[in-house]
This record gives sequence, structure tokens and C-alpha cells, in this order.
Amino acid sequence: MSHHTQFYINGAWVEPDQPKTLDVINPATEEVITQIALGQASDVDKAVTAARAAFESFSRTTKEERLALLGRVLECYKARFDDLVEAVSSEMGAPLSLAKSSQVPVGASHIKSTMKALEAFTFSEPRNKGMIVREPIGVCALITPWNWPLNQIAAKVAPALATGCTMVLKPSEIAPLSAIIFAEIMDEAGVPAGVFNLVNGTGPDVGQVMAGHKEVDMISFTGSTRAGIIVAKTAADTVKRVCQELGGKSANIVLEDADLETAVANGVTGCFQNSGQSCDAPTRMLVPQARHDEALDIARKTAEGLKVGDPAAEDTNLGPVVSAQQYDKIQGLIEKAIAEGATLVTGGPGRPDGINHGYYVKPTIFGGVHNDMTIAREEVFGPVLAILPYKDEEDAIAIANDTDYGLAAYVQGELDHARAVALRLRAGNVSINDPDWDTMIPFGGYKQSGNGREFADWGMEDFLEIKGIRGYTA
Repeated sequence: MSHHTQFYINGAWVEPDQPKTLDVINPATEEVITQIALGQASDVDKAVTAARAAFESFSRTTKEERLALLGRVLECYKARFDDLVEAVSSEMGAPLSLAKSSQVPVGASHIKSTMKALEAFTFSEPRNKGMIVREPIGVCALITPWNWPLNQIAAKVAPALATGCTMVLKPSEIAPLSAIIFAEIMDEAGVPAGVFNLVNGTGPDVGQVMAGHKEVDMISFTGSTRAGIIVAKTAADTVKRVCQELGGKSANIVLEDADLETAVANGVTGCFQNSGQSCDAPTRMLVPQARHDEALDIARKTAEGLKVGDPAAEDTNLGPVVSAQQYDKIQGLIEKAIAEGATLVTGGPGRPDGINHGYYVKPTIFGGVHNDMTIAREEVFGPVLAILPYKDEEDAIAIANDTDYGLAAYVQGELDHARAVALRLRAGNVSINDPDWDTMIPFGGYKQSGNGREFADWGMEDFLEIKGIRGYTA
């Protein structure tokens, strides 16, 4: 039975209070694939009430009990692997190869990393004659995006479970199908009633209600900086904790001693992964001024070697972007870059040749970009790369840090040299020479890219209150 038009509240699939639905569109075909129910404030109230009632008992479970629960969730997640792959590919256009290799496996990776962190985690420690205790913060509202749906759901749900919190999840209404399967997984794993709840809906009707709800103790939000500001302002009236992972405009510095061919090619593919729809995508490539033209040629060849097309085809590198709204925004930014004088190296406005439907964007590269151009300042969230020349290393570092964002940064070059540059970059995550993704490393941003950290024990800390007990020992 499909649960698309239901919510998961207090351990059961229930009907919404009001019969309001939203079409879910496959971005590759522009066709409706299903409908979901849209929640209202009364649905949120029911979910929060269930979470509040469950908190008293679940917060007192042992670390061993929560480890066992996470283990069951992991096994059920693995059993639904193929269903999750199909859901992610159809709801947000991820190529099957990406869904199988990254989009779905990363959710399991977060559960594993959280379990590893929980095994070693200490919830209490003596200090002088007192005791420091870390306790679950309470009922948590989790709001997740459409671009890496399972990555963000698991990165929030796993630490919430690990610390003894209860929760209400609102996934993106644009790509909700994988979240519904995730709720089925939680049910199959035997998560106690009320500990995990799912309410679908829009930001204003569900997300903001959760953010302002007096019975919610903490909100963990991933999305745009614009939406994050609204969430924070709404949450301020009840003085709840707000943890946010927001936008980015990440610099990728190619140092003089880097292998230019490798660095530029990897930078292009890294930027364009997931059709450029990653908050930490390396969207500003900084190259030595003297090698700017050479870098443009490498970038062009790399981009033109990528196949854009049907997500179901195994050889597809880039699928569509998620929605008509996103497509239109990207097209506007491409046209603005041209109008502002950036050099169009490849790609440009419109769909790729031979594609006449679906929200497909040409892999686009601009050269000769200055850091005051719109294409270097605004988050595009599509397969668009800006290449900026720099005069010397100090200039490169200054350009990299000259942004309102600070989620991620990248450095390519000789290792000791790259390490020294990495330490000077104002970003919450820095990658040197394209390392593998690591869910044990903290993830989060500086400046307008958010606050708090996710992944493993770093993510668990945001779901905990710290209590100091004086006079605990005689």
C-alpha cells in the first residue's frame, strides 16, 4: 500500500486533517508520478504531541538499546536499497549510477558513522567534585532538502536517535518519496511509537509551524540561506536551538604546483556532480593568471565529455535539475553572466542539443570571471562553473575568502603547500586534492553558510544539552 497521501505519526500511518495534495513531478519527463498529502498546523501539533509523549521513556533508554535500534534501522535501510534508488532517481532526477553509488549509500554511511561515534561517546564525566552530564535536548524538528535527500535525513535522524531525542521530520515537498520510504524503514525497524514522525508539507505551512512550535526544543534545518533566516527568526520567539546548514559558493584553489590537467578536470566533475545541485560544490575555480587559458581548454574538454540525459541510462553523467523553478533560475544566472562580460567557454542558455523536454541544463563554464560578478557571488545550484584567474597566492586566498558564504573550500597542489593554504580559508570544510567523502569529519559552515556541525559525534553534540551538577561527590 502506498503511504504517499498519509503521514507517519505516533507509530502509525494516518490521514491528514485536511485533504490537500501536491503533484510530485519527475524532472526528467515533466510528468506527474504521484501525489503527496500536504500538512497543516494541526498535523504538526499531532506529531509534536506524539514526540513529546515518547520523549520521557525514550530519553531514558541506554546507549546499548539505542545502538541496537540503529543497527535494526541500518539493516532495514539496506533491505530497501533498490526502492530508495528508484525513488531518488524519479523524484529529483539523479542518474541511476549516482543514486546507486552515492545518493543512497551515503544514508547508510551516516547511520554507521553515528553508531561508531555512539559506541565511544561519553554522556557523563566527573570534574572536580561535580559531574558533567550530556542529556537529550528533547523534541527535534528536522527539515531536509531535495538535493541529497537521504544524506540529510540520515545525518539528522541518526544522531537524534543516538542521543535519545524524539523528532518530527519534514522533507522537501519537491522530492518526498525517499523520505516516505525512510519512514517505512523506521516502522519496520521497530522504532518506538512517537519517537520518529513524518509530516509532509510546504515551508510556510509545516516548516515554519515546526520552527515556532513551543513544544519543539531544537530545529535542525538544511536548505537555502534565505529560508534559513526565516526559520531562525521564527524560532527566536521560543528561544530554541537552531542548527543550520545553508548555502555555499565554494572556492577551489588550483595552486601553481598542482597538476593542472588533473586538478581542473576533477574540479569540473566535482562541480557538476548531481547536476551541480550540492551546497558544497566547488563552483569557483581559482587558477594562476598565466595558465588561465590552458585551464579553460581543459575544463571545456572535460565538460563536453560528460553525457547529459535520461537518468535511467547507466552511462548518463548528468540528469536534469529538480524543477522548472530551478531551471528558470539557472537560465537567468547564465544569461546574466554573459551580460556582465564573463567568457562563455562551453554550454550556455537552453537545453542541451537533442533534448526538448525535462529540466536539463547544459554543462556550462565561464572564464575570465571577476569575483564581483553575479556568477561568482550567487549560489547557482546547477551545472555552472566560474573560473577566476588570480595574480599570486595571497590574491587567491583573498578571493576565496571574499564571499558571504563559508561552507566548503578546496585546494589542489603539493600536500604541505596545500595544507598551509587550507588553514587560511574561512570555511567549515576544506578538501585537499580530492579526497574520498568521509562521514566521520564534521560538516557545516562559517558565515551565512550556517552554524552547528553534522556527521558522527559532531552531529550528536547539537542534539544534547549540557548539565553541570555541583556537589555530586563528597
